[in-house]
Amino acid sequence: MRLTTKGRFAVTAMIDLALRQDNGPVTLAGISQRQEISLSYLEQLFGKLRRHEIVESVRGPGGGYNLARKAEDVTVADIIIAVDEPLDATQCGGKQNCHGADQKAGTQCMTHDLWSTLNEKMVEYLDSVSLKDLVDQQKQKSSEEKTVVVMHRHPAVA
Repeated sequence: MRLTTKGRFAVTAMIDLALRQDNGPVTLAGISQRQEISLSYLEQLFGKLRRHEIVESVRGPGGGYNLARKAEDVTVADIIIAVDEPLDATQCGGKQNCHGADQKAGTQCMTHDLWSTLNEKMVEYLDSVSLKDLVDQQKQKSSEEKTVVVMHRHPAVA
């Protein structure tokens, strides 16, 4: 089980947007350039994010995208689910026919409950992390990178 680029790129783009929206709408071209994500791919993702009312578009000169909700009210799970990213570790997609659709209905594999519980924990965790948390984390990293500590060695006195 893995998170595909769709989910990763959506979360990355949303962090970029949230970091910069205080200066007005953020363009997808800007996000594309900064994050090295295809503009056409971002357009697809932001169409889905807009339909889920996570972002709103601003038309015209100086247009772009803003958050439709406060960053603390948007979770990573919201973003991933909005772009149709499956959060499912089961082999059957939760249909409980782990041994294949051609097998009798409801035939679970022996580890079905394990993977179902992992799904619940994953969604629970991603739902506990807000976009604001990720933005704050980036701001913290940025301020740490700006702080340069110069250390000098003093020659040993004999």
